[in-house]
Amino acid sequence: MELTVVAHKSIKEVPCLHGFQMDLASASGYCSPVKSRVFRLNCSIDCNFKTHSYLQWKEDIVSRRNAFLLRCVDQQRSACIDRVNGEDQAWSSGRHAFGVEKELREQMYSRKYSDSSNFSLDGSFVGNDEESNNEILQNLCSNGKLVNASRLIDVMARRNQIPHFPSCINLIRGLIKLDRTEKATRFLKIMVMSGGIPDIITYNMLVGALCKKGQLKTAIELLDEMSLSGCPPDVITYNTILRCMFEHGGFDQAIRFWKDQLKKGCPPYLITYTVLIELVCKHCGTVRAMEVLEDMAIEGCNPDIVTYNSLVNYTCKRGKYEDSALIIYNLLSHGMEPNTVTYNTLLHSLCTHGYWDKVDEILLIMNTTSQPPTVVTYNILINGLCKNGLLDRAISFFDQMVSSNCLPDIITYNTLLGALCREGMVDEALCVLHSLNDTRCSPGLITYNTVIDGLAKKGCMEKAMGLYGEMIERRVTPDEITHRTLFWGLFRVDLVEDALVILKEMNKRNQKIRYSAFRFVIHGLCKNKKVDIAIQVLEMMVSSQCKPDEEIYSAIIKGVGDAGMAEEAHQLHQKLIELKVLGEETVPR
Repeated sequence: MELTVVAHKSIKEVPCLHGFQMDLASASGYCSPVKSRVFRLNCSIDCNFKTHSYLQWKEDIVSRRNAFLLRCVDQQRSACIDRVNGEDQAWSSGRHAFGVEKELREQMYSRKYSDSSNFSLDGSFVGNDEESNNEILQNLCSNGKLVNASRLIDVMARRNQIPHFPSCINLIRGLIKLDRTEKATRFLKIMVMSGGIPDIITYNMLVGALCKKGQLKTAIELLDEMSLSGCPPDVITYNTILRCMFEHGGFDQAIRFWKDQLKKGCPPYLITYTVLIELVCKHCGTVRAMEVLEDMAIEGCNPDIVTYNSLVNYTCKRGKYEDSALIIYNLLSHGMEPNTVTYNTLLHSLCTHGYWDKVDEILLIMNTTSQPPTVVTYNILINGLCKNGLLDRAISFFDQMVSSNCLPDIITYNTLLGALCREGMVDEALCVLHSLNDTRCSPGLITYNTVIDGLAKKGCMEKAMGLYGEMIERRVTPDEITHRTLFWGLFRVDLVEDALVILKEMNKRNQKIRYSAFRFVIHGLCKNKKVDIAIQVLEMMVSSQCKPDEEIYSAIIKGVGDAGMAEEAHQLHQKLIELKVLGEETVPR
């Protein structure tokens, strides 16, 4: 007789065998603890039983076997005993086989990893082949069940099954978003060991997450493994690690790291090189940045004008013009010349700080080199002068711009129009606006809003309404700023009818109308005893989902009374009180 007993994760006791015969009903006799996960007991028995003895013995064995099964379940979470050759197999002369099921281990894995609340799948995935498990994996990843997908990949790895690589990518990215970087790193390695090649986006996501958590060492190890996996690091990978090093004070470490990468054959990425020099300049100063710049040139990583312009921009923003001069001197020493971007960066900073003498010097240099001022240059100058109230000089630069055949753009005109309106020179602003019709620059929404705002502040609402009509004719759609500016100006001079025109236009275009606009128009109409029109505006207000308040209703009641319909006004007042729209203490005003 051959028996197989499978135990799971614990040492259990089984009934003893007395004289090579197993008394399964005995509860007192037990063998010593069995430490092996699977053990077999083999014995031979002469079978000279009579047929009826055999059947009776068989029936007894089956019932006792069921009792043993219940005991095993109670003691050990699960056990399963079965005969190797089946219950209905006839006894042959000589030997007969009788055993315990071999499926216990796989059932235990199934119970551990396929919780019915998490898996919508029947049975165990442990016994599945690779294709079946990959179908389950894809389904889990598609439904966002990352925990169960993680367990499944673990099982597949133990069984030497290759997981579905796109699902692995989705799982890794999901774990990264959940800040489970350790698991994400482990599954990425499983994917690589299985022959998969993660994409650069996944690698960069993981490197970024590791750096964010301060796990710089792990991020560098991952970077070293990238090329071996068939996906070499790119600019983003290097930039992420360099920034992390500087954030943690590893300035020299970052410099050494980039040098080592260049020696290993990393392409001399200009962007990464520029980021490194910028970080050195920020944390260690301009002098140190120039030293690193020279060292990198020896390694074959040469700066270009973009690198220098980045440094000039950084120093100018902080007003460190001596450092800017040092950078430009280094630029010239390498046989390069500043370009328009370099000069414009300097001019923008000088205008912001009001160093107009230095501005003139830079312009003189530009006019004597191959980098004359451009429209961007003039826009920087005109904007800086207008912000500082130097309108006359700004107009002078505008004239100089036109005479040098540098055509102004809409930014130039908008800047000048804004300055003219702030100074109250609205007639001059209108002249400039109308002159745009003869140029290649068409006035846009910002242009019109700028001039309308200037006219409204001066109280010139007739001209402002004229521009409003011109906008609509030119198919320039007014926005909320346009309408708010017009309403504000009309309120000041009590032009209710014009406000009503705008209100109807806004309603026609399905544009949002503010409560203040409705209130002004209704109050004005009631004051002028045009109650019928006021009620129409009220209906418009309700239909536009703008809820009227007591002030609006009180104005209408008062308007009805002032129109000689005192009784109707009283009835309306009482009706609104009954509807609980107005309180009993509300007095029409």
